[in-house]
Amino acid sequence: MADAKFHIVMFPWFAAGHMTPFLHLANELAKRGHRITYLLPKKAQVQLGHLNRHPDLIVFRLVTIPHVTGLPEGTETATEIPLSLNHLLCAATDLIQDQVEDILRGAKPEIVLYDNAFWAPELARKLGIKSVCFNVVCAASLAIGPVPARKVPKDRALTVEEVSQPPPGYPSTKVVLRGDEARSLLFLSLPFGSNNITFYDRITTALGQCDAIAIRTCREIERSFCDYMSLQYQKPVFLTGPVLPGEPKDQKLDPSIATWLAGFQPRAVVFCAFGSQLNLEKPQFQEILLGFELTGLPFLVYLKPPAGCETVDEALPEGFEERVGGRGMVCRGWVQQTLILEHPTVGCFVNHCGFGSMWESLMSEKQIVLCPHLGDQILNTRILVEELAVAVEVEKSEKAWISKEKLCEAVKKVMDEGSEVGKRVRKNHEEWRRVLGSSGFMDAYIDGFIQNLKELLSSKK
Repeated sequence: MADAKFHIVMFPWFAAGHMTPFLHLANELAKRGHRITYLLPKKAQVQLGHLNRHPDLIVFRLVTIPHVTGLPEGTETATEIPLSLNHLLCAATDLIQDQVEDILRGAKPEIVLYDNAFWAPELARKLGIKSVCFNVVCAASLAIGPVPARKVPKDRALTVEEVSQPPPGYPSTKVVLRGDEARSLLFLSLPFGSNNITFYDRITTALGQCDAIAIRTCREIERSFCDYMSLQYQKPVFLTGPVLPGEPKDQKLDPSIATWLAGFQPRAVVFCAFGSQLNLEKPQFQEILLGFELTGLPFLVYLKPPAGCETVDEALPEGFEERVGGRGMVCRGWVQQTLILEHPTVGCFVNHCGFGSMWESLMSEKQIVLCPHLGDQILNTRILVEELAVAVEVEKSEKAWISKEKLCEAVKKVMDEGSEVGKRVRKNHEEWRRVLGSSGFMDAYIDGFIQNLKELLSSKK
């Protein structure tokens, strides 16, 4: 098996934050000679096609997402719908088992990599294929939520009291949910997919029935959580490292954004992006923009149009563009986040701390300000703020998720010259960048992951 090349079928949850890291991993595997059959719907292929760097070894196979009641007609990916409808897209995806089986029978892979398709391990086992549950969220969020040690009732919804404490053996007192944040785990007991399966049962089955668990993380940051997961599920946990190859080398930043950024001093601009799924209410959307106006700094913001608005323009605060003039840019469409973070005039990255943005924050040279919204984002934030001390979190206000005053305060803490907080997080950040960016660091994780897969294939179990 030492030099063997293998064939993997990848079947991610059809959300940008899941499909993209799966494809990044596919590129790393293909670079080393392994073949990938990547399952996705047509709309996702249009979005991801340019990221396939090895089309001779990575083949896209299209699946058709059926319609289910309550899901907007034609929906194929999570990017097209609010978070509140994700459970319906999951139910629709559960209905393509026959399509997936046909592809597996035809492709004859040695391994299938999936995430929340809880039925994939049983299907793989029937066909003599090894199954690996590849998780693109932090190990801490897996360890605090869907683990056997956390008892989730079958006959009723969870209460805040039941999820306010970490499960037995959880390895951290810093990377936790505090007070009302525990509400973000209440969805564990709610239906999430076909036949009213709960999110908890969905994920614990996906993790419990596979041959091995894989996580997009590294031992240097999440060793204790990975060890806890291995103990909980009594199976090996493979680590891929961050898997962040960035944009293709020949891709250029959008000229209008590049020209605008070039008009400012180095490290002067604050860049804000909250991912592809978060739909804010209009008052919160406006509060965030007013917070950036309040800083007095140049800023570039990418936010989806808020709930009830077709466009960003109709949601802007009254007189906002006239007041900020040329120092503020609110993007009307998708932005090249990686390329923007590489621009020398960008000095601060304000983000929701989704796992992809967490790694991009760490690998960048920018100051980091975090506004987590959901459970895993909150835990990612705890890692960066409490464990690594490389970032500042926006303090929650009493009446809103983010107030303009608290957002301004957090940005100023890291951007003002002479700020002790800014100096401290920058120093810690630079030290972690040296570790994560050291020669061979990423390659060693990928090579180790491939060795893990070879050992899995050679095992009798």
